[in-house]
Amino acid sequence: MKESKTKKLGLQNYKPLREVVFEYLRNSILNGELEPGERLMELQLAEQLGVSRTPIREAIRKLELEGLVEMIPRKGAYVADLSIKDVLDVLEVRMFLEGLAAYLAAERMSEEEIEELKSILEKFENSIESKDREEMIKLDKQFHDKIIEGSKNSKLMQIVQGLHEQFQRFRVIYFNEYSEHEQLLKYHQAIVEAISKRDCEKAQEYAQTHIAMIEESILSWKKKNKLSQ
Repeated sequence: MKESKTKKLGLQNYKPLREVVFEYLRNSILNGELEPGERLMELQLAEQLGVSRTPIREAIRKLELEGLVEMIPRKGAYVADLSIKDVLDVLEVRMFLEGLAAYLAAERMSEEEIEELKSILEKFENSIESKDREEMIKLDKQFHDKIIEGSKNSKLMQIVQGLHEQFQRFRVIYFNEYSEHEQLLKYHQAIVEAISKRDCEKAQEYAQTHIAMIEESILSWKKKNKLSQ
């Protein structure tokens, strides 16, 4: 049992155990497998992953420093809640940076990269038709990452990647609760069309409008089960 769990953690990568455990728990939080408000039990996690409690404890402390875990006195460690304000703050910055990225991508992406972007878009459309939310989440991230990569600006890529990681937890909730996926598809299609035509201004406009639409939908929710004010 422990051997299979250890293999699952990817110890074949020869990373320190504490780093492997940290990355596993961090990804579990970002991908929504560990939900906001969920308690992190050291013993339970240690048994589940086939490790001692020490790397679990070290990983939880590191996650607390990143703001992904909250330590509550006399109660223990919990996955930190998502704040609507925090999400909106991230989107506010994303709106302008991803607009810039789309502008640059329309100017700098190779024809091969544009075809790859179209392929991601097609798969995204198929995932909507099949109502495969897990696939939608994965492909939505791939779509935005591809455009950022297409900007060919390493500093922009670095900054936006950090924002994407902060947004990933909400992306899971968003796709599970927001039903109008066709509207998301239309914005993606408009962005791809503008990039394909090398229309920098339109690519920027559609990318920013896309993020603004997400902001509006969040504001319309007000309070939701897994989001605090």
